Amino acid sequence: MPEVDVKEAQTAAVVDPEIEEMFRAGLYLGYSRTRRHPKMKAYIFGLRNNVEVFDLEKVRGKLREAEEILKKIASEGGVLLLVGSKPSAALLVEKAGEELGMPYSARRWPGGLLTNFSVMRKRLDYLEDLKIKRSSGELAKYTKKEQLVLNDEIANLERKFAGLVSLKKIPDAVLIIDPCEEKTATRETKKIGLKTVGIVNTDCNPDSVVYIIPANDSAHSSIKYILDRLVAAFKSGAELIRVKTEEGSKKDV
Repeated sequence: MPEVDVKEAQTAAVVDPEIEEMFRAGLYLGYSRTRRHPKMKAYIFGLRNNVEVFDLEKVRGKLREAEEILKKIASEGGVLLLVGSKPSAALLVEKAGEELGMPYSARRWPGGLLTNFSVMRKRLDYLEDLKIKRSSGELAKYTKKEQLVLNDEIANLERKFAGLVSLKKIPDAVLIIDPCEEKTATRETKKIGLKTVGIVNTDCNPDSVVYIIPANDSAHSSIKYILDRLVAAFKSGAELIRVKTEEGSKKDV
């Protein structure tokens, strides 16, 4: 595969602002050719300084497809679980989850969260109960030593399940930043047949998720650009519910 001038080839006349934005955010950057997964070849445009680069036209198509999927899920009142624990993704995933009011896992994946959900939900309920008791002052009836033990338990459970307390049922879809990094989460989603959207770099099997966004899954700027668009799409879908509800209320008056 020959070296290419990516900037010249993909944004020659800068007539497409969307492609230019994706380029500036670094979505086009993959890994070295030696790391490429064979099934990712279809999304690769060429080489730049021995690094494979994505075809941004194909990236755009897949990103738009993912936007439509998430918009539809939101419009049906679905639950989206966001997953991404790598340093460049964790804070962005946390922010996106809180912005949407959706559950997220931005730390080490708690094994069995999806495949053993009933048991894991009991642990989450237990955490919620402890926090309610602490905030209401109910823990004051225990000795100082017992309170210390319970507070340590709350802290440990919060570290393990941060962002997941609101996950009351199996999610309708899971958004995964780098399925190769989130192997356990990805395996669990496949095992129970969940709808998944994944940001997948050149080194990862695209078949690991249902809807692939072939793009740089390591750079903060790339992850942020993609998440910003997906969050906006999900919000627009959720807005449809609000509009329908308001219209229904007006008809009832």
